[in-house]
Amino acid sequence: MTVEIYRDAWGIPHLRAGSALELARAQGRVTAVDRAWQLEVERHRFQGTSAAFLGAEAVGWDRFARQARLDDTARRCFAALERRDPETAAWVLSYVEGVNEGLAEGGRRAVEFAESGLAPGRWDPWTPLGVWLGTHILFAGFPAKLWREEVVRRLGAEAVGLFATDGPGTSGSNGWLVSGARTVTGHALIAGDPHRFIEDPGVYQQIHLSCPEFDVIGLGVPGVPGIAHFAHTGHVAWAITNAMADYQDLFRERLRRTGSSSGEVEALDPDGEWRPVTRHVESVEVAGSEPVEVEVIETGRGPVIIGGTGAPESISLRYPPRVSEDLGFSALLPLLRARRVADVDRAFDLWAEPVNVVQAADTEGGLLHRVAGRVPVRGTDNRTRVVNAWEPGREWRGWHDRMPHDHSHRDDGVAVMANQRGPATPFGVEFAAPHRADRIAELLGGRAKWAVGDMAAVHTDTHLASAAALLDQVDALREGLSPRAVELRDQLLGWDRHMDADSHGAAAFAAVRGAVVRGLAAQPALAVLAEPPAHPEVFLPWLALVPRIGFALENLLRAEELYGIDRAAIVRTALEEVAADWTPRAWGETHRLVPWRALGRTSYDEPGLSGDHDCVLCTSAVPGITDLSARGPAARYVWDLADRERSLWIVPLGADGVAGAVHHRDQLPLWLKGDLAPVTTDWNALTRENHAD
Repeated sequence: MTVEIYRDAWGIPHLRAGSALELARAQGRVTAVDRAWQLEVERHRFQGTSAAFLGAEAVGWDRFARQARLDDTARRCFAALERRDPETAAWVLSYVEGVNEGLAEGGRRAVEFAESGLAPGRWDPWTPLGVWLGTHILFAGFPAKLWREEVVRRLGAEAVGLFATDGPGTSGSNGWLVSGARTVTGHALIAGDPHRFIEDPGVYQQIHLSCPEFDVIGLGVPGVPGIAHFAHTGHVAWAITNAMADYQDLFRERLRRTGSSSGEVEALDPDGEWRPVTRHVESVEVAGSEPVEVEVIETGRGPVIIGGTGAPESISLRYPPRVSEDLGFSALLPLLRARRVADVDRAFDLWAEPVNVVQAADTEGGLLHRVAGRVPVRGTDNRTRVVNAWEPGREWRGWHDRMPHDHSHRDDGVAVMANQRGPATPFGVEFAAPHRADRIAELLGGRAKWAVGDMAAVHTDTHLASAAALLDQVDALREGLSPRAVELRDQLLGWDRHMDADSHGAAAFAAVRGAVVRGLAAQPALAVLAEPPAHPEVFLPWLALVPRIGFALENLLRAEELYGIDRAAIVRTALEEVAADWTPRAWGETHRLVPWRALGRTSYDEPGLSGDHDCVLCTSAVPGITDLSARGPAARYVWDLADRERSLWIVPLGADGVAGAVHHRDQLPLWLKGDLAPVTTDWNALTRENHAD
């Protein structure tokens, strides 16, 4: 059958083919034409070869990718997929063939190839699995265990809870399900927005996939076939958020050389025996510099990602797909074929990584709210700290068989997921504060019946409940302030606590908050954490003191006692400091979008933003460091189970990954305003691009 490629008014690809295999090939080809540079950057990142064209700043990541054995894990997972699920393996291979067909054309469209000196390469059958793994390997935040080790060493175990919140390296999301009992149509709505680092091109690809077996629209991951995270089949729709589960472990290893001429290395195992480990050396090519040698070691626990032979400390990483040889790709085709929530439920039983909370609804009134993914059964200490590999009792003992299902939506017709404690609580350590979830629930409770168009008001809500902790401290300062500080204090106390881009009160609050964060970080009791341990630079976002204090500020200000620190004095000093040279300004003047670009050479006058980390409109600054926002809603969606054509979606930039193209940044104005674009699935309303037999 002819493969048909259509585009809508936003340049979003709509693909129709005679079979799932033909469709996967078309998806791969279209993605390569639209996003060749993005695809090749992601391929090189999981292979650990990105420094060869991005230069020295990429060496840290490449070193980690080599040591964690991401490419080898992807290869093993694909080989296992061929054995266990040959249909899905063939489908993935068809996608790869399409990518390889489209890379040359896509490469000619993207100027970054010429600028970097990189030529489009060739994808292997396992490349989509590697892209998925590279994208999500840090998703569970295992480096937070390194931070907790430092906190315990410097401050004691009781201090860990002070910083136990989603930190600077975390990815999150909002999601909510409204049952038919609470909508104007009598059918469910699913809405939300994934919070990721905003990248250019975007991390999500709006796409429509149709063949005789299924017809699905949704937000795909460029480089991966199908639509995994957010989709609507016309009969059933689903969405996910980060469950905040802990499913990766760090082990402190004891390594020794055997003394043989071959340079063999052994590790001490829990039974007291020294056993050989695998070891080899790889060379990372670096543009403009000499190659860097990387020692790759793997013990019985997993790859060594910190230290190595002769190092004062060596730490290995154990992560599920390295153990199970399964990245959950067997869930992807069943999801596309799903027609009821029971089908989605069964498909997510096959999900592996990352661990997510799932919401789904179908046209018959079925609802689903569950946890999906693979979490190992092991001791409590493994979940919180770096554990000693040579101590018995640290081993993984299989997997949690049945992930929790949440039925709270049956009470009021609403279910909210925003990375807070919930059905995934037994599997996690650090969760988001409940503010986003509570605010979404409050907003949804304020209206008896909801329609698709009403959801933008929830997506864009800017109320900052976590501001109360600091404002209570400001309110307590009633004497001894300078006139300018009194004026600033009054402005803060009269502020409506909404982080709107045009709000002067929001800007003043952020300035005082940043000064308080820096003041706390300078206190000797906490400053002992200022110098991070000598770990690889890829983990530094989890180990930096000022961001940690910034994200945990509410806890630190609310704590009954904080190592004798006079928090009132710090707040007073911060208020005076800001007031001394404060020039009124709007929050959006400094809270601006800063998308990540692999080359970082394209310059735009990026817009000011509303929102903040604990707002429903979660555009994260880093208090004490910068007001700029690199993380925020990487997409927004509303899935309507009454009529898919009334569904809505938006991404921060556009559907085309080529700088300067018509559809590269055409969705940005809508995204900024909180508007969404209509989902179009009527083929007669689309523009035929081309066809191929």
